[in-house]
Amino acid sequence: MGTDLNAPLGQNRRVKPAAKRNPGRLLGFSLLGLCIASVVGLSLWGSLAPDGLKRGQTETAMTESAKGDGEKPSKAANSQSGAGGTMKPGTAYSGADVEHTLTDDGSTVTTFSPRSRDGKGPALINVGPIRGQDPRMAAMPNDDLLEDSPAGRLPIIGPDGLRPMDQYARPWSGARGTRIALIVGGLGLSQTGTQKAIRDLPGEVTLGFATAGNSLQRWMQEARRSGHELLLQLPMEPFDYPANDPGPNALRIGLGEKKNLAELHRNLAEITNYTGVMNYLGGRFLSDADALEPVMRDLGKRGLLFLDDGTSAQSLSGKLADAFDVPHGFADLTLDTELSRGAILRKLDELERIARRNGTAIGVASAFDESVSAIASWIGEAQGRGIEIVGVSALVKDPQQN
Repeated sequence: MGTDLNAPLGQNRRVKPAAKRNPGRLLGFSLLGLCIASVVGLSLWGSLAPDGLKRGQTETAMTESAKGDGEKPSKAANSQSGAGGTMKPGTAYSGADVEHTLTDDGSTVTTFSPRSRDGKGPALINVGPIRGQDPRMAAMPNDDLLEDSPAGRLPIIGPDGLRPMDQYARPWSGARGTRIALIVGGLGLSQTGTQKAIRDLPGEVTLGFATAGNSLQRWMQEARRSGHELLLQLPMEPFDYPANDPGPNALRIGLGEKKNLAELHRNLAEITNYTGVMNYLGGRFLSDADALEPVMRDLGKRGLLFLDDGTSAQSLSGKLADAFDVPHGFADLTLDTELSRGAILRKLDELERIARRNGTAIGVASAFDESVSAIASWIGEAQGRGIEIVGVSALVKDPQQN
């Protein structure tokens, strides 16, 4: 019989044939399972990841704040209180207060504002005064470096400590190779000679203006536009005065401190935009400490350098400049004691030997046609030999740098 009673425990029961497996159906189920697992995993990661958690905290903080303010736009706490979105201490925004404002239309406005630093954040480095002047403004004086006086406008140190020596200096490479400063003086005394010097000499040459010259302000502006650093030549009493007269407003031993300072200020007011002064003659004046001391002290207070032309072995300018922290230097050679092109070129070669031996050298000359022509041609050759021609302010002894 065909019932279970006649086949206890399933004995002799007809066995059904096993169902055929469909490989395509199994593959479809497997892919469906993987898709569902991926969606669930991504959802869990989005809700538990750090960014997701922080977004949730931010939205909660804004919602609670809005309720407490009676539906007014809320301001969440800054990043330190946990309401800074994805902000974390130490990020680029860690030095700012961050405020999130919920507007009426449901959007969020984020506002960043500076906050006082506790000294633990990034350091702000003060690089000090910038050396040199924008070439486009080189002919214009910096009004912060000028004061009005009975003699005219005088150079002073600016309220931020910027000195005229720094403002009007010619920038240079900063490399510690062989460097030479060339100063050509006497500008303003001859109109044609002044024009030729400014036109023919490269901007690396420092130009010295004689206070007894004419149209000085006009020539100053043209020289600055051509890239030159400037010095003012102060007339001073020589040993053979009055047979050798340095000109009007000269500083003299017999005048006394008050009168000499008045003459100094008249000279300083002749032009602007210069880095310092150099002596014109002055062997006797430079050798008298009582006469030179108040002048050197005044120059130091005004942020000017002093260049000694090196013609007087008895000069006390170096000692007094050190005493009053005045940037100063000495010329190594006068280049045109013999006024011929060949002689000047030989002096320039000698100056180069001094520079290669010592690292630096300073040469002075006057704006004679022979001097200007020789210097202009020699500079190109010297630069080809690796010599850098710099403004004189780059070579003086500066108490702020040494």
